[in-house]
Amino acid sequence: MSDKKTPARIDDPAPRSASGDIEAFVRQARAVGAVTGKGQGRLVLALDATMSRQPTWDLACSLQAEMFDAVGKAGGLKVQLIYFRGLDECRASGFVTDTGGLKRLMTSIECRGGHTQIGKVLSHALKETAREKVNALIYIGDAMEEKIDDLSVKAGNLGLHGVPVFVFQEGYDPAAESAFKEIARLSKGAWFRFDRNAAATLAKLLSAVAVFATGGLKALEARGRPEDRLMIEHLRGGRSQ
Repeated sequence: MSDKKTPARIDDPAPRSASGDIEAFVRQARAVGAVTGKGQGRLVLALDATMSRQPTWDLACSLQAEMFDAVGKAGGLKVQLIYFRGLDECRASGFVTDTGGLKRLMTSIECRGGHTQIGKVLSHALKETAREKVNALIYIGDAMEEKIDDLSVKAGNLGLHGVPVFVFQEGYDPAAESAFKEIARLSKGAWFRFDRNAAATLAKLLSAVAVFATGGLKALEARGRPEDRLMIEHLRGGRSQ
């Protein structure tokens, strides 16, 4: 994708019933093997760009830019950027290996008032992995204004398809925290606090997700940095920081 190209709009299909057994999703998801990778991978980075994130948007962009730099150096990883904002705007770029264009796109995004559209993000990741394997989804946000049961079903389906969701929560909203931890649990991913006081640690954790998306747990074990070991503990033990 050229950085001059307007990202494609995402529209969520009609919601399905959320009455299924969520625990069944958990049991099946745990049976799915970890992504092994072969030096190639696809990573989706999704951002909440609603107005509540405006005060710390520059910090978030800085951390995410560091992740893009780490991805670019690692090579072999295609990245897609998704963001939502406003009344009903949710857009996705193409998958690219040159992350410079995505960095420029990300830093040009302005926050706008509106509700969260996490369901669209999860549905989009499911569609993408049906076309070609997606190795990980990173979601960064501070709020949740949707039905948790609907999100849980989609997160469970991502887990069944081997697409872990790594949720980085900004702030301390208890409803969002509960929902984000559930999304991470059901998808076999991990939840972390997105805190300006832990900026350096977060940048390293984002880098660890990129390494995981490229080569799975084996790649994290081979690199062996502290943040890699922490990520491995989360992925194997289902714990949250």
